[in-house]
Amino acid sequence: MAENCSSNISEDTPKIQRGISYDLTKKQQEEVRYGNYLKLDKILGSQDLLSQKILNKTSHDEHLFIIIHQVYELWFKQILHELDSIIEILSAHLVDERNMLVVVSRLNRVIQIYKIMIPQFGVIETMTSIDFMEFRDLLAPASGFQSAQFRMLELRLGISETGRVQYAQYNYKEVLSEKEAKAIEEVAKKPSLLQVVNSWLERTPGLEKDGFDFWTRYEEAAQRMLQDMEAEVEENSSHLTPHCKERRVKDYKKQKETFDALFNEELYKEKLKSGGGKLSYKAFQGALMIFLYRQEPRFHQPFQLLSYLMDVDALMIKWRQSHVSMVQRMIGIKVGTGGSSGYDYLRSTAGDRYKVFLDLCIISTYVLPREYIPKLTNQMLRRLSVHISAVNDLHVANEVDDGSSV
Repeated sequence: MAENCSSNISEDTPKIQRGISYDLTKKQQEEVRYGNYLKLDKILGSQDLLSQKILNKTSHDEHLFIIIHQVYELWFKQILHELDSIIEILSAHLVDERNMLVVVSRLNRVIQIYKIMIPQFGVIETMTSIDFMEFRDLLAPASGFQSAQFRMLELRLGISETGRVQYAQYNYKEVLSEKEAKAIEEVAKKPSLLQVVNSWLERTPGLEKDGFDFWTRYEEAAQRMLQDMEAEVEENSSHLTPHCKERRVKDYKKQKETFDALFNEELYKEKLKSGGGKLSYKAFQGALMIFLYRQEPRFHQPFQLLSYLMDVDALMIKWRQSHVSMVQRMIGIKVGTGGSSGYDYLRSTAGDRYKVFLDLCIISTYVLPREYIPKLTNQMLRRLSVHISAVNDLHVANEVDDGSSV
């Protein structure tokens, strides 16, 4: 066995893969020491307390205040690093589906980071409002609103400029340094996660009008479900109390209005213009198809991706809400150090307005009962049964479908 294992190792195999340490000089060895590699001297020496510099009296909790915010900024940097890689993969015109596991894995990493960041508010909340008052006035006009990385994070996710709440009647760029403002302008030019996910969903296999034509089949199934609902109310009307019948009729009419609006493309586009949604009409169809057929092997990871996107949205809002709660506890309704309304401003950013993937969160409205979900044709079953390359997928999609279903 030992001979077989070693036979795969050649002289060209990198030393690190062969378990052989590099021959490092003394200087190189010093550079890769734990503290030097992590630049701990810079990180651990970057807590510069204003209370000591200005008041010549150290405020004990200012050290905690600085550490917490530095930790958040490091986590923001890691999230941006993950999002950049995810966006790069999904930006491809034809996404290699073998990379979807990487996308899902890295998005899950973002989720786990958020799950660490949110409880960290509990640490800073061990500082009382009186403790905070010892050094708070020294911070003005500094504000968490000036976090350039947090603005970049919002942009990379897909929060639009028009959807933002104004901060003390200022554009957030006006409170940043010139260098930070330029960096954010560069980020704003890049595609967001929302944009690349939208394009990816528009290419969902099965949406093709000359192929499976999911949307037509789905609309027919939804109309059949509504007809059955109406017929059931009529058939059972004599057995229902007036109140129960009224409720059934009301439920039916509400469902019909909801689906009629969904199948009106112009109405959907008007909703997008008014800020009522973010995914294009075709992308929404793709997302709904993935939700309905998530049990098919080829949709396993796409469904996981969509689920994780909803998790990111929910955790981002939860982080904002925790931030709001902490601020209210620390300063009440006082004006923020940066001049904002403080609590009121932060509270306005902690709702659906700042959800990037709200369309996915409400998609369950349009999920049909299993008996009404359109049956997949043999061709679609083949396309969704296993991973196939983009080229082979196009070949299968162009095959003549006999229309038979299982």
